[in-house]
Amino acid sequence: MSLPDSVRLFEMSPRDGLQNESGTLVPTATKISLIERLADAGMTHIEAASFVSPKWVPQMGDASDVMTGIRRKEGVVYSALTPNLKGLEGAIAANVEEVAVFAAASEAFSQKNINCSIAESLQRFEPVMARASEAGVRVRGYVSCVLGCPYEGDIEPERVAEVAKALLDLGCYEISLGDTIGVGTPLKAKRMLEAVNRQVPMGQLAAHFHDTYGQALANLYAVLEEGISVIDASTAGLGGCPYAKGASGNVATEDVLYLLEGLGINTGIDLQAVIDTGYWITAELGRTPGSRVAQAKGPCHA
Repeated sequence: MSLPDSVRLFEMSPRDGLQNESGTLVPTATKISLIERLADAGMTHIEAASFVSPKWVPQMGDASDVMTGIRRKEGVVYSALTPNLKGLEGAIAANVEEVAVFAAASEAFSQKNINCSIAESLQRFEPVMARASEAGVRVRGYVSCVLGCPYEGDIEPERVAEVAKALLDLGCYEISLGDTIGVGTPLKAKRMLEAVNRQVPMGQLAAHFHDTYGQALANLYAVLEEGISVIDASTAGLGGCPYAKGASGNVATEDVLYLLEGLGINTGIDLQAVIDTGYWITAELGRTPGSRVAQAKGPCHA
């Protein structure tokens, strides 16, 4: 199959990247600056916050302040994760135009992560979807553990397809397929995508791969060949799964951009600007970027 002409990158670092930062809370002004820098680099989709209980995810406790504080750029979608109706109401009050809900392809992961079965999690989204529709807010769906689970091991592709189809039927405009613990390999990724694509059109699917085993770029290339044209990534490789030992986080946006540029695939994003942003935010967090491309190229003012 031929590669897509263009790819839409969905930037995850402000939410998925920062939510698991332990220790001190990342200042609201830093989060706002990160989001604005990413938009200035050419990102058109940025997951900026998560409207969850600060008790469970302290780093996201300032979601309203972040969403109302950013200088919104025309043509950029600033979305937020809203696991329940309360979260959605908070997002609507903060003028969020797009939200996301998440379900797992693994029963054990669903129980450990959100204390309910897959079926119950989907049922809980029904009022969320109805309210979002009423408010004119688009909803994106995530499926986690699509290529493996820390508790169950391998996940059958058909189970992933069932959950993806259920989210589509609920009204999600796009389904992001997450290799939450980064255990997938290219053939597994292709087989999973083939099963899902029998239930969900390729144009409504996205790839969200973590790089725990160093396979994320290979897996992305495999699904690009199958027709995927939306990729979730996180600047500097920020983020990870707290339930997976050694999970190193999302694939780095810089590495994905370098891959896509090498394939002649257009993104409209300035790679060097993203590299510089990655160096800036990791300095704020007291470390260096997790991106191999960023380490090789360095910041432009160095």
